[in-house]
Amino acid sequence: MRILLVEDDKVLADALSRTLVQAAHAVDVVATGEQADHALSLGLYDLAILDIGLPGLSGLEVLQRLRARKSTVPVLMLTALDSVHDRVRGLDLGADDYLAKPFDLPELEARVRALLRRSHNTTPDLELGLLRLDTVARRVFFDKRPLELSPRELAVLELLLMRAGRVVSKEQMVNHLYGWGDEVGDNAIEVNVYRLRKKLEPLGCEIRTVRGMGYLMDRGDGPA
Repeated sequence: MRILLVEDDKVLADALSRTLVQAAHAVDVVATGEQADHALSLGLYDLAILDIGLPGLSGLEVLQRLRARKSTVPVLMLTALDSVHDRVRGLDLGADDYLAKPFDLPELEARVRALLRRSHNTTPDLELGLLRLDTVARRVFFDKRPLELSPRELAVLELLLMRAGRVVSKEQMVNHLYGWGDEVGDNAIEVNVYRLRKKLEPLGCEIRTVRGMGYLMDRGDGPA
């Protein structure tokens, strides 16, 4: 999933970004309300993590503008521990959840997973035949046996399983896999798909190439 992280504390932003990237998310980081408002206007994100206390536009103003554009992207607000008024105001403006600082990183990860599942109407497990991706533990199993995947391979598989039966374009994969600061080579998507295919094809799980359009895992293609 692609996440926008809006946090002006660089130390905290770096820690949150590393945690989310390790969980196989693509993360873009901005530090001001104006930057956040512009980034969210692009419509690229599956989730926004938005600090309330930002330079320039406040997080609440960013949220208000986001919802005024009729965007339904989930928003997790970060607030000061004693700012009950801000938390209530954020929820009234359309925030989906909030965390009070300081917080534990595992709690942030759990809330992110819950919001992403809710927004994509998915259960904690994504399944195709005997193939199962546990989105909570970030692990993949085939017939109950663990399958070792890299974070990028896992992210590709997650996107294909979430959209099983539909073609996923290369552009969608780039948006799903890479943040702004990542270098994306011309054949980066092909390499990631190729590596995932090598691990899945011996198990009877096929990733089809739809020429000129992208990649597809059919609901009926998984092993019985």
